[in-house]
This record gives sequence, structure tokens and C-alpha cells, in this order.
Amino acid sequence: MTPITGETYRISVLTPHLVRLEQSPGGRFEDRPTQVVLHRDLGDVEAEVTRTTRGIEVVTDGFHLSYDERPFSPEGLSLQVRGGVSSYHSVWRYGEPFETLGGTARTLDKADGEIPLEPGVLSRNGFAVLDDSRSLVQVPRDDQVGLEPRPADTLDLYVFAHGRDYRAALRDYYALTGPTPLVPRYALGNWWSRYHRYSDDEYRRLVERFAAERLPFSVAVLDMDWHITDPDPRFGSGWTGYTFDPELFPDPAGFLAWLHDRGMRVTLNDHPADGVRAFEEAYPRMARALGVDPATEAPLTFDVTDDRYLAAFFEHVAHPLERLGVDFWWIDWQSGPYSRLPGLDPLWALNDRHFRELASTGTRPMIFSRYAGPGSHRYPVGFSGDTVISWASLAFQPAFTATASNIGYGWWSHDVGGHMWGVKDDELAVRWLQLGVMSPITRLHSAANPFNGKEPWRHGPLAERVMGEWLRFRHRLVPYLYTMAERATAQGRPLVEPLYHEHPWREEADEARTTYLFGSELLVAPITEPGDARCGLGRVVTWLPPGDWWDVATGWRYAGDRRLLAYRDLSTIPVLARAGAILPLAADGGEDFSVDEAPDVEIRCYAGADGELTLYEDDGAPEATLRAARTPIHLDWAGRTVVIGPTEGATDVVPASRTWRLAVVGVPAGTRLAITVDGVPVEAETVTDEGRHTVVAVVTEVTPDQRVEARILGADRLADNDVHAATYAVLDAAQVEFETKSAALQVITSGAAPAHVVSQLMALPLDEALLGRLVELVTAS
Repeated sequence: MTPITGETYRISVLTPHLVRLEQSPGGRFEDRPTQVVLHRDLGDVEAEVTRTTRGIEVVTDGFHLSYDERPFSPEGLSLQVRGGVSSYHSVWRYGEPFETLGGTARTLDKADGEIPLEPGVLSRNGFAVLDDSRSLVQVPRDDQVGLEPRPADTLDLYVFAHGRDYRAALRDYYALTGPTPLVPRYALGNWWSRYHRYSDDEYRRLVERFAAERLPFSVAVLDMDWHITDPDPRFGSGWTGYTFDPELFPDPAGFLAWLHDRGMRVTLNDHPADGVRAFEEAYPRMARALGVDPATEAPLTFDVTDDRYLAAFFEHVAHPLERLGVDFWWIDWQSGPYSRLPGLDPLWALNDRHFRELASTGTRPMIFSRYAGPGSHRYPVGFSGDTVISWASLAFQPAFTATASNIGYGWWSHDVGGHMWGVKDDELAVRWLQLGVMSPITRLHSAANPFNGKEPWRHGPLAERVMGEWLRFRHRLVPYLYTMAERATAQGRPLVEPLYHEHPWREEADEARTTYLFGSELLVAPITEPGDARCGLGRVVTWLPPGDWWDVATGWRYAGDRRLLAYRDLSTIPVLARAGAILPLAADGGEDFSVDEAPDVEIRCYAGADGELTLYEDDGAPEATLRAARTPIHLDWAGRTVVIGPTEGATDVVPASRTWRLAVVGVPAGTRLAITVDGVPVEAETVTDEGRHTVVAVVTEVTPDQRVEARILGADRLADNDVHAATYAVLDAAQVEFETKSAALQVITSGAAPAHVVSQLMALPLDEALLGRLVELVTAS
């Protein structure tokens, strides 16, 4: 609809639930994009506008706005959210404080537990405000984008009035500010990072040991010691640098090529604040480009507002290193929010310029940098900074990551295991890695302290084994993760979402802040506190949404819509798949740890409900030119069938033939799968894992244009393995003392091997009859 304009104000209804409110004493209103807001034409909107002697009333399906046409004030400007969100709390008044569900923060540097968060665009009262008044205006300038400040006396507010429809609010936010770019597939594997003075030889030995230990890594992060860090003191600090240290890396091109040959991508740490100085290899070329005589050795001072400096930097420093083999940059800006242009945070400018410059090279761009305010989702991936190694830090990170989705920021990368200080603790290291694997980005990192390294073999035998298993599981998850990455771009659904995004009216969902949805199919409840010293089990207390849920590790079934007290030994945390879930995994390929489109894929389906998922794959090109393939997968539980394919789109980007490993979880013993390919019955290798109530059929040499169908025979019911419900019933009936009951629950629901569980039960004060019933339950499950 046409904006409603007065001498000093403008009201633009952008969607039925989103309205822009501008005030300018000089009557100057802004239509150009800003640092945050890119698009304001979001389609036609029906609104009823009424003018009275008291002012203007604007009514849409989502809100009722009242404005007295005077300078904005709490008395004269208000908006009521329609739809019965609450009796009286759902009225926004200009200038009055209000709470949101939180957003995110610039960094977790030195955080040792919870820190304050900036606001998001979601609220339990149904409204939130994005204040864009101080955001700079983007101005086209030659091949780049310039920035201009706005008049200090203007107001530019975006009021979100979506009630509890949180996902709709985020869709409008992305429509307003731009979508999340599709991250490269390699970013979804494991990253290795350590603040350590690696040499070429040492790094090669490390990567070779990773391969020997079957530890898959797809990204090599080189911290600041890659470059010269001890220049002649007359040049200043060595914190900033752009020349490979020749003592450590005598052949940088050969080293980077060696990493690429092993399937790894490379990022280099960059502290840009000290500019480019005379000891750098690129200095003479860049100096001449800026009109400086190299013989003077005058420093080329960093200035993010100087287009000439930036153009020369990318032409003579960054892009040559990219051509040498650097795939993306770790922009480690630590020097504050000030620049020569008032209001311009150098971090935002660095993120924006680096992202666009990398895109200009024909590469799908990605950077690694800190959050720079609303709109930063356009520049993934986020670097959350240097956290303290502590249980308090770990306990905060699940909620921190999930809450960032409330401001659209879906790609946080944390220092898995923590960065500095703290103590060496195998249990803490393992629990942090398990959270890291079930996070947007899995990046192991630590400080230079020799005791802080995150190599699995630095820990005890049990921790080492478990860490390896989880790193391999992350590698297997890449097909699922990349499918969810494309969903984030196309549908505005971040990979990690708080439970209240899906269950906005449930108080339990709001309270379970450390539990989150991990894509469309999974729920994760990390263990973030030390285990019980009596039995060695960790626990998590959470809320399980309605429906049946299956434990991905054990195959146990959990009835939902209840408070869940889950215990696990060190080997696992609760990762649950909803009934009807379809989970595409790279098959355990032995020594092959490529993150490319896998020729051998497991499609794991979870019994109890219908489900569908479209496996997404592409050629890795920039988004504007990429060619994508989509393979639809359907689980018809009522009809007891699973259908895979045929693949649609650019089928040449996937393997010419594939092995599909079709697994159905949650079925009773004796279940069989009858397979047809394009309607023709085929013999398929079938494997049954009765312990996990799973049947698997292996179909080989399937081409993209073929349709695979499996009929599930003998699964007239779900597997009877809700061990938690049975355990509760037995212990309640026996009326055992609370402490004994609690200990028995811990043991039985731990997920440990049956023999270990039985031995622990025998140490408890239980009579023989009850012990026998519990042992029978354990062995049956």
C-alpha cells in the first residue's frame, strides 16, 4: 500500500505484521538500503486507514496502530497486536521498555558463563522493534558501495507484530534484511584450529596422524603464527601480518596445495588493524598503488573508510594469497567500533567488503568473523571469540547458539572445548565436543598453552575413543547438514532453533533453553554439567515435545509431551529423532573422509509417523550460477513404504550411481524390507540390528533417474522398547526409597553396555525379585 505521509512522519505497512515508522523534523525520508535493511517492497498489503480528529488509525490482520501525528511519544504512538496474544501486555508504546526473547552478542571473549544478549525480533508479548535509525545508508559508488550517515534527528523503526508466530516474524526479518547465504559444503565438516606456532612439517605430521586415527577434518585454520610475528621493532607489533613466516613455511604454495590434495580448505587469521608495513612481501606493490615511494618504508595505515586503501589491499595482498591457496579469511578484528566515518563499525565494513571481494573472484564466498549487529547473518560464519575453559562456559553455549536465531544469526562457530584458562578435564572436553558436533560449525580450538590442545589422543583412552566417534559422526552428518543449510537460505529456518519456535505457547518450551531443534528432524539436549561421581553418568533435565522420539544412538523410544530426566554415560548425549524423521547420512566409508557428494548414503527412517525430506546437493558454485540436484524421500508409515528418488534437477552433480543403505529404526524383530527399483524387485543385502530395533537394506548401483521403493514387512507395531516408561513403572510399583530409585534410573537409562548396567544394579540395595525384574528389562532393551 502507499505510505501514509505527513509533514514530519511516514508510515509504511510492509506486511500485515510489519510496519515501518519514520520521523524526520525536516521531512526527509529514506528509501535507499541501509547497513541492516535491504528490501522494503515486500508485496501488497491490505490495511484500513482512518483519519480522525485524534490522528490516524491503521488496522491490518496483524495490528492496530494509533498515532496522533505529533512527535513520537508513548501517549501518541502505540500499536496493539491482534490475535489475543495476551490481555494487556501486547500493546507497544513508543519509548516504553519491553523485553524480547533475546538475540545474540558480538563476542564471547573471556566469557565464563552467561553474558547479556542484544535484543532479537521475537517476544512472548507478540511485538518487537528493530531500530534502524543510526544505520548508515548504502550508496552505489563505482564498483563498490559507499556509506553515508543519516541526520541525527531522524527515527526509523520497524515494528514486528507477529504475536507468537515466531517463524513468520523471522521470515519477514529475512525478507527485510536479506537471506542467509548458502555456506560451502566443506564448512559443515570438522575444523581444526589451534593457537600454536605450527611449522609446515609439524602441520603435515598432524594431518597425517588425523588420517591414521580416522579423524576427519575438512578445514585447516591457521592462527596468527602463520605470518611473521617478530618484525624489526621499528615496524611495531607483529600482531598484524600478511607474509608467511619463511622459517615455518618455506614453501607456502606447496603447503597449501598439500592440504588441498587431502581434501582440506584453508583459512588464515588476520588482525588487520596495523595495516601493511614495509617488512611485508606485498608492501612495494601496494605502496606504489597508493602513490607511496617504497623506499620511504612509510606504513600503509589501515583505514576501513578509504576505498583506495581497501582496493589496493585486496588487489595486492588478499587476492594473491587466495590465488596461492587461501580459501577464506578469519577476520579477527579486536580494535573497537570506531572509524573515521562516525557510526561505522570497522568490523561490519570488513565483513561486508571481504564477503563481496571473495564473491568477485567467482568463489562461493564465506568469511569467519565476529557478529557486527543485525544483518550480520549475511556474512557467515560467526567467530564467537575466546571463551574460558569451564563448565559454566559450556552450559551457556547451547542457549547462546539457539537464541541467536531470534535475530536470524544461524551460523555461530565456537571454540569447541574452550580457549583459555580453566583446567584439563576429559569429561568437560568430551561433553563440549558432543555439543560442538551438534552445532552449526564444529571447530576445535585452544590457546597456545601446551595443556589445552584438543587432539583426542591428549586425553584418556575412553575420552579419545568417544571424541573420535563423534568427529566421525559429524562427517556422516554432512548430507543432512547441507540439506538444512539450503533450507536456511531458501526458507529462513536456521539450523539451530529454540524449542519455542515450534511450540510458542508451551511454557515448558520457553524454560528448556539448553535444548534445541537441530534441523527439521532432530532434537538435541546437551549434557553441560559434570556427571554423578557415584555412577559416572551425566544427566540433562528438559522438556520433550509431543509425539514419539527415538534416540539416535540407542534406538530407544521416548513418549513426548513430558519432562524428561535423561542419563548418559560419557559416550553419548540425547540426540533424538522425531517419529517420521528421515536422516540422510554419509555411510561409514572407512578411510574416505571427503565431504563431497557421497556415493554411499544411508537413509535412516524413524518409525511411527509419515515423513518427507528432500536431499539437497549442488556443484558448489556461487549461488547465482549453481546447479542443484534434489532427491525426494518419502516415508509412508501407514502404508509401510519408503520411496527414494528419482533425483530431480542437475543430476550430473551427484554420483553416476549410488549405493543406498535404507535403514528403518523402531521396528520389532523379524521386520523385513522388500525392495524394488523402478518397480522391479531386486535382491538387497539385509542386516538386522535387533539391539537398536533397526533393519537395513543395501541397494547398489542405483542411477539418479531410478526410483527405489521399500515395503516394510512385519512391522505391524512399533518396537516395544520404551525402556524409560517401563523403568519408571517398575520402580514406582516397588516403592523403593528416593535415593535408590534415582540411582537405579541413572544406571538403567545410561545407555551403557548391558553387562556394565547389570553390575552397577547389583551394587544397589535392591531385593532379589526387583533386581531380577530390572535386569530382565535391561537385557530385553
